[in-house]
Amino acid sequence: MARARKNVGQAEGDERTSPGRGKYYMISVVAKSYGIHPQTLRLYEREGLLKPSRTEGNTRLYSDEDLEQLETILSLTRDLGVNLAGVEIILNMRRKMEQMQGEVNQFMEYVKHELARGLGDWEQRLSTAMVKSTSTDLVRVNQPAAGSATAPKKHAR
Repeated sequence: MARARKNVGQAEGDERTSPGRGKYYMISVVAKSYGIHPQTLRLYEREGLLKPSRTEGNTRLYSDEDLEQLETILSLTRDLGVNLAGVEIILNMRRKMEQMQGEVNQFMEYVKHELARGLGDWEQRLSTAMVKSTSTDLVRVNQPAAGSATAPKKHAR
């Protein structure tokens, strides 16, 4: 769904920068660059699909991240025919999936760390054992008890 980045803010005074936070674009520049009306951007904001930052004078400023979100919205609506309610659902699902992926990645790192630590513990225990053994010696094979249903029966002659 990602499209090539539009050339936003080419004219002098069309973009602003905040110290250490990158470039921001005014609503008129974004609307013109993407061929949409500024009211459409305001609608997307009212619907919660875009969240541009604001200046002290309450002017909307769109970041590169906002433009990526806008490109996704436009791709869903223009190319795939999804309505705004569907766009909201899709964006929420994507956000949740990214969050879940982060949690899975954290869990996998934890498991890797614990496994590495656990193997070290076993190696240490085996090296200091009174009776040297291998890990296969530690596995017991269950023998059925005499007289149990699974024990082999002796035949009378």
